Formats: sequence, structure tokens, C-alpha cells
Amino acid sequence: MHIKREELNKFRTLNGPLIDVRSPCEYYKGHMPNSINIPLFDNEERAIVGKVYKNNGREIAVRQGLKFVERKIENILNSIFECIEKHKYNNQESKLEDSIIRIYCARGGMRSLSIGWLLEKFNYKIMLLRGGYKNYRRWIIESFSQNYNLIVIGGKTGTGKTKILKLLENNEYQTVDLEGIASHRGSTFGGLGMKEQPTNEHFENMIAEKLISFKKNEPIYLEAESSNIGKCKVPHELFNQMKSSKRIEIIRSESNRIDELISTYSIFKQSELEESILRIKKRLGPQRTKIAVKSISEKKWEVVCKTVLEYYDKCYEYEKIGKEDIKYIDLTDIEYDKKILGLINNII
Repeated sequence: MHIKREELNKFRTLNGPLIDVRSPCEYYKGHMPNSINIPLFDNEERAIVGKVYKNNGREIAVRQGLKFVERKIENILNSIFECIEKHKYNNQESKLEDSIIRIYCARGGMRSLSIGWLLEKFNYKIMLLRGGYKNYRRWIIESFSQNYNLIVIGGKTGTGKTKILKLLENNEYQTVDLEGIASHRGSTFGGLGMKEQPTNEHFENMIAEKLISFKKNEPIYLEAESSNIGKCKVPHELFNQMKSSKRIEIIRSESNRIDELISTYSIFKQSELEESILRIKKRLGPQRTKIAVKSISEKKWEVVCKTVLEYYDKCYEYEKIGKEDIKYIDLTDIEYDKKILGLINNII
């Protein structure tokens, strides 16, 4: 068997389908972005093989694994062939002879080697990841220790920070949308209308991949966040860099902010909005909670927004204490279009 293992940096740059052969629960916890999960073992089978290995040793565990695989080998191969054909279809301009099937498992051991050996019999070019996903995770964690040229966009709730970030991204500025990656807007209402949040591990993977893809000498724009975005936690090293980075503070009138919040959240069900309010009832206090819930039922959106903003504005002012190197931009009554980019460029 002459299947080649490659170091991570080279492995990531190769052209070809990326296949993760770990179990579904391992994949769910975290994986290389754009990889396809074609598991050699399902979750239960993996647990059984692991238990056999612990109690009876490697040889018997390998035999047990083979028993699991032999009865579904056709399905595994069909899934891999489908993945290969899909990659060819989506990359028709690429030279097929340059395409290499990239495979990884947890540590670059038996699982990826077994699938690699099998595909080699069909004359495919195979490349395994040396050290597997464990090596990839080490690289991800180390990446957050690098120094990045960060510029943080701050502003109170409803100032449209995410819109500005999207505007920058659409005009080819380097941006990291932490809320988009986390599938959460950060507040008690942040999960409304969003897909399921990733695990914290995969959240880190996606952030790191984004940061590493950028030119290090050019600015990278992020939105000011607390350390937690829903259930996702911003990597500690990155969060510390954000706290000490240059900051652009967006100022808008209360009426502008209320209009922004109404357009974003009034579309959701009454029950969902009420649940969101009740999650912070201890912080709002009984009086403000009662007013907010009653106003939601009566669709008095301005009252709802004012009630919630009283709480969030106090939190924001506290969070901003000690921040230095802040530049302010007043965007009251200004449309969020390309003209804003000039204002941002002028103060950087």
C-alpha cells in the first residue's frame, strides 16, 4: 500500500473532494469546512469498536470493525462515487487529472487508510491528512495566537452594525461576520429566524479559516461582540485582540434605531418575541417585563423597543468602559450605501 500522507498546509491546497470518514457525532462536533461526511462507522459502531479495542486489543477490534464495514461497503462506495461526481460537476473548469481525493479521520490512522486503500483499487489519486483532524484542530487553535490587523465596528443595539459589515464585505473589504458564523445576533432575540447554531468547536474552525484566508497587512473588520454569541464563545485570544483593537463607534438617533429594530423583529411570532423577553425578565425587572409583553400582544413595537433599549444601552455603556482608540461616526438619518465607505476610510 503506497498511499501518501500529506502535511496539513499542503493537504488544504490540493484540488479535489474532501471526505471526512469519522462517525456522524465526531463530524457534528467539528470538521474541516467544505468536507463531506461519509462515515466508516456510525456512532454506535464506533463506540463498540472502541470498547473492544480497550478490552481485547487492536487485532480483535480491527476484526470487529471489518464485520461492520463488510455489510455496508457498497453503500459507502456509492456515497464516495457520488461525492466525486458531484465535485467534478461543480468544478468542470478544473483539470480532472489534477483532482485528488482528500481523506481524513481522527488521527490519520486506520479509518482513512482503509478507505484510501479501497479507492486506490479504482485507480483514484488519494491523499490522507497526516495526523488527521486532531492535527487540524491544533492548527486552528494556534492560529488565534497570531496578530491580526483588526478594526472593530461598535454601536448600541439597532445602529445597523451588521448592515455596515455586509456593505464592507460586498465592496471587497476583509470582514468576519461573527454573528453570521454563529447563526445568532447576540441579544435575547438573536436566535429568531436563524438556523441551528454550530458547536463551539466548529464555530472556531470557521472563524480561523476566514482569518487565515486574509492578507495579514490589510484591515479585518468585525462587529463588536460580547464574549458569547448565543451558545458560541468567541476564542479567548481573538476576543482579547478585539478589546485592544481600533474601534469605529456608530452613532444613530433613537428613532433610527427603533426603526431598525422594528423592521428586523416585528415579523416574528408573538409567542417567540414574548419568550425572548421572558428570558431576560430578571434583568429587565417585573415592571419593564410586563410593559414589554403587553406591548407585544398589542403590536406597539415602539414601546417594546424603548423598553428593551433601556436595558441594552446600560449594558453597552458598561461594556465600553476602558476602551481606547475609538473613532466616532454619526450616521443619523443617513442611508447605508457606498458613501459610508468614504466616511470609514477617512477616519481609519
